Amino acid sequence: MVFRSEEMCLAQLFLQSGSEYDCISELGELGLVEFRDLNPSVSSFQRRFVSEIKRCEEMERILGFLLREIQKAKIAVPQEDESPLAPPPRQVLEIMEQLQRLEMELSEVAKNKDKLQRNLLELTEYTHMLKITRSFIHSRSRHEALGPQYEEFPTMETDSATGSTGMQRLGAKLGFISGLIQRVKVEAFERMLWRVCKGYTILSYTEVDESLADLDTGEINKSVVFLISFWGDQIGHKVKKICDCYHCHLYPHPENDEERADVLDSLRTRIQDLNNVLHRTDDYLRQVLQKAAESAYAWVVQVKKMKAIYHILNLCSFDVTNKCLIAEVWCPVSDLANLRGALEKGSRKGDATVPSFVNRIPSSDTPPTLLRSNKFTTGFQSIVEAYGVGDYREVSPAPYTIITFPFLFAVMFGDLGHGMIMSLFALWMVLTEKNQKKKRSSNEIWMTFFHGRYIILMMGLFSIYTGLIYNDCFSKSLNIFGSGWSVKAMFTNQQWTNKTVQTNALLTLDPNVSRVFSGPYPFGIDPIWNLAVNRLSFLNSYKMKMSVIVGVIHMSFGVVLSVFNHLHFGQKFSVYLLFLPELLFLICLFGYLVFMILYKWLAFSAHNSSQAPSILIHFINMFVMQGKDVTPLYPGQTGLQVFLLLIAVMCVPVLLLGKPLYLYWQQRGGKGLRRRRVINISCTVLQFDFADVLMHQAIHTIEYCLGCVSNTASYLRLWALSLAHAQLSEVLWAMVMRLGFKITTKVGVVFLVPVFGLFAMLTVSILLVMEGLSAFLHALRLHWVEFQNKFYHGTGVKFLPFDFSQLPSVFEQDGLL
Repeated sequence: MVFRSEEMCLAQLFLQSGSEYDCISELGELGLVEFRDLNPSVSSFQRRFVSEIKRCEEMERILGFLLREIQKAKIAVPQEDESPLAPPPRQVLEIMEQLQRLEMELSEVAKNKDKLQRNLLELTEYTHMLKITRSFIHSRSRHEALGPQYEEFPTMETDSATGSTGMQRLGAKLGFISGLIQRVKVEAFERMLWRVCKGYTILSYTEVDESLADLDTGEINKSVVFLISFWGDQIGHKVKKICDCYHCHLYPHPENDEERADVLDSLRTRIQDLNNVLHRTDDYLRQVLQKAAESAYAWVVQVKKMKAIYHILNLCSFDVTNKCLIAEVWCPVSDLANLRGALEKGSRKGDATVPSFVNRIPSSDTPPTLLRSNKFTTGFQSIVEAYGVGDYREVSPAPYTIITFPFLFAVMFGDLGHGMIMSLFALWMVLTEKNQKKKRSSNEIWMTFFHGRYIILMMGLFSIYTGLIYNDCFSKSLNIFGSGWSVKAMFTNQQWTNKTVQTNALLTLDPNVSRVFSGPYPFGIDPIWNLAVNRLSFLNSYKMKMSVIVGVIHMSFGVVLSVFNHLHFGQKFSVYLLFLPELLFLICLFGYLVFMILYKWLAFSAHNSSQAPSILIHFINMFVMQGKDVTPLYPGQTGLQVFLLLIAVMCVPVLLLGKPLYLYWQQRGGKGLRRRRVINISCTVLQFDFADVLMHQAIHTIEYCLGCVSNTASYLRLWALSLAHAQLSEVLWAMVMRLGFKITTKVGVVFLVPVFGLFAMLTVSILLVMEGLSAFLHALRLHWVEFQNKFYHGTGVKFLPFDFSQLPSVFEQDGLL
């Protein structure tokens, strides 16, 4: 972590033909440079390496097919600890051939497997149909067995003389159609048969016990076996068309029981044979997929790197001889030596006779911002960059945020018990971070917590510290050093008697009585305040004033940091015309308020506390120039307050007009330019807009002066949230845990278990998660609005190096890896 972004430079890379691929590969492994597009007017389809990119995309398509098949087979893809290097160009065709051959083999096997499974499903359906329709034929009672029927066949009566029905005399032949249909279509199918066939059919159906897969979609659903009896070929054609419309699976119906038995025996044999063939096919397919899975990760990484390299090569331009690629990159000055080493290494790998080299070039463009971070500081850097990426070489708030952010959080969240739970949770994530990274969880909420594990750890540790300061642990105080207050002294000095105790519900300890108050508690709040009825009033006053002190110090520190920006960018006039007026305005008003708070704490004790004046009244009187009738806080107070107020008022016009007038004077010639005033000065003046600068400075002045008031008041959220957290903790203890402790019998021990479980659940969900999130957001706001706006612009562009490890993977996003 550095205090400002690194120095950057613009450099030209001269990549010799034959080694450009290897040089870019080396740069991608190191992640040193950010490439600029030298062909902005050329479309992506007209660039030189389009065919190579298309080849990589084709390999990605094949790899996606392989990974989906591997995922279907539930085979794990082993991942290597070290990322494989990008393959040389001559190996690209070999990888392409391997992938295409594997795709063809898997496609053929999968196609055969699907065909075998379809045949097996058809045979299974045919078996169910034969078994169920047999019950239709052999049923004793047609009304009971056939279920819903249509018995309105016309002229079905049998002639006593000939023994034949009317339909038979007309030459009509009785026929049967049998098959399967989805259960949801049966009712519509039944109605359609009745309307079209006019009652010349008899429909019998029964649902299959087991669920079957659909032949076309593969979905598992309930099916129904049906048998349709009809008279005549014309009716039979209509029935078949209706069956086709409803996607029924038709199977031939046997003429007698012997044929049915023979067909069933044949089906059993064929089903057994198909199961054996499918089992062998699955074994072979699994072997092929396991072999492919061993190389899948390496192929995915290699193809990703190849595609990225060709994308970068498309950003480069060729020289006039077409023998050398020229690239422009942003590079940290400290990494120039590593950049040259990478180019030399890439040149040795390639076939170029001339080594590639780098040349630093001047540029007037604003470089991108690079702030290096590690796994500990990355989270805090992300908090800052969520507000905005810092300007180039601007002071970074991140190093200070490591301390101030968890501290301000802990001021609002201060509780020893809650801080310990939070710290232990974060410590567990830190200790198991390697295993957690390997799991690559897709749960966004969990990953948010995991990425911020060091922030949570720091917030927990600081909460333990402030919990000790507040002497608050699950709303209870710890008496570690012994209270500085003594009840015994009140009886010894005859201030209290037994009658006093019996007749008064509330008693007051008087610190003016000898030995009642022996001195302040060594660390934090005295535990006796946990028993006092005026505890809330005491803590309110303490935390409110503490919030103002912390806020003014935090804002003043932000203003002080701005001076380093002014000096670094060579704007010494801003130190006198911006920094000093801003600091004086803040210190003379709100710094003086902090002084009065500290002075009142030190100047007044228990003996003369009744004479202590109100700080708020004195601070208001300072602005209205009154207060002669009010007891002064210290000698000479009125004169000092008038002096400080005048300085604060004088800072406003300096802040408003100082910078615009100075810049106007400088553009008109200035002290150092008087001797050279002329020819090109008119052009410079045209570029300077005094009204625009004045308007911008007026907005800044109004925002800063009013912001000092609103920002100071904003820090009172430290007091408000601290009070809310303490009260919620106390309410939770009183309404849950205290109930468990009230039962003193043996049953109380058993009852205490669910009570503690409820208390733990509510503590985690409400006090840790909800209150923790609330305190986190308020601490975030205090840093973005009240602290960073004093010196941090956040309008820069982040440095995005060409780094293989940072490239997104389509397969990881789709959950295939």
